[in-house]
Amino acid sequence: MRVVLIDDEPLARSVVIEYLQSWPDLEIVQECSDGFEGVKAIAQHEPDLIFLDIQMPKINGFEMLELIEQPPSVIFTTAFDEYAIKAFEEHAVDYLLKPFTQERFNKAVQKWMDQRQVAEPKQNTKQLLDNIQNSSLRNERVVVKTGTKIKIIPVNDILFLAADDDYVKIHTPEGSFLKNKTMAYFEKLLGEEDFVRVHRSYIVRINEITRIDPYEKESHLAILKSGEKIPVSKTGYPKLRQVLGL
Repeated sequence: MRVVLIDDEPLARSVVIEYLQSWPDLEIVQECSDGFEGVKAIAQHEPDLIFLDIQMPKINGFEMLELIEQPPSVIFTTAFDEYAIKAFEEHAVDYLLKPFTQERFNKAVQKWMDQRQVAEPKQNTKQLLDNIQNSSLRNERVVVKTGTKIKIIPVNDILFLAADDDYVKIHTPEGSFLKNKTMAYFEKLLGEEDFVRVHRSYIVRINEITRIDPYEKESHLAILKSGEKIPVSKTGYPKLRQVLGL
């Protein structure tokens, strides 16, 4: 069974390598020092299991998982505070709080082995990502894939978002980018202080709105600073008036 290690600390990776010697059925196919390398390694090797740090340069472990269409099973190896990760404990295979012993490591691997017998482990990782979006963890940025490149978009750069089939199109001054998430996900992620959902297909940054114009019967358009015209639904209109203090 194939394993990928993703951790920016060489010493931390060496500990996992040493502990894995007790598990001859598990083959390390690649070591990665950041999430960018991790995304490429997972696409290339399609591992059964990854050992993943959370706090890494460039993108963190959670952001990396979001970029993978079919994420493998995950065991976190992290110095992240135990309480902060409680929300994710249910759906990650396990998490190992650094420094951890061989005994504790073995328990995590055995737990994964046992789960493989009764469930589809990769489904757990998808549930984990859903759990993250429903937690109080607020992101200051959104990470997207554009072809083979990874783009980090600060939330402060987002002008508005529009539903686009199974994706959401994120509009920024630099252009627009697709993310394989739902509007409900972004509504929770962005919060209500700076953004408002004016339509089932649109979320707008509040301070980008210059005025609201009537449009057809019982509907309106929000006119943005860029000149963009965003449809405002019948239910979105009172919400928009409220946040604008009208």
